Amino acid sequence: MAKINGNEIRPGFVINHQDRLWVAVKVDHVKPGKGGAYAQVELKAILTGTKLNERFRSAETVEQVELEFRDFTYLYEQGDQLVFMDQNSYEQVELDKEFVGERAAFLQDGMKITLEMHEDTPLGVRFPPNVVLEVIEADPVVKGQTAANSFKPAKVSNGLRVMVPPFIAVGERIVVDTAEATYMRRAD
Repeated sequence: MAKINGNEIRPGFVINHQDRLWVAVKVDHVKPGKGGAYAQVELKAILTGTKLNERFRSAETVEQVELEFRDFTYLYEQGDQLVFMDQNSYEQVELDKEFVGERAAFLQDGMKITLEMHEDTPLGVRFPPNVVLEVIEADPVVKGQTAANSFKPAKVSNGLRVMVPPFIAVGERIVVDTAEATYMRRAD
């Protein structure tokens, strides 16, 4: 852990504050006419999601936490647990579905993901930017719709509903953005 001055905090930094790990969500640097400058920082607790607004003066020091990024392979689902294997040590890690969140629907056998770790504790999951899924249900095209600005709902192989252009039909493979769960393009 590195010590940094309070005015060096930037959005995305992970700090140890009040014996908890926080990620800086928003940072405003304030220079009042009277008194010293400070950083007004909106923090979000990594493990609980609690928010906190805190002032850090430039003379104060905080501990910036360096996260370790380790590559894992998704193996299988077991009840409410998702099982991953470290690609280097072959050690297996189980994570709650709730911890992974809604994006767990994108997990596919053998998918490579990155876990953000701190002292061997997983703090976050990074998915590939997109996945290829098959369209299993799609509404028929409404006559008169133009492809330029109209989309129709479709259900893809992982159960999610995605808005797709009218020319996409059942059985086609499409590329879906994992961050937004949105259609990107037809798969090659």
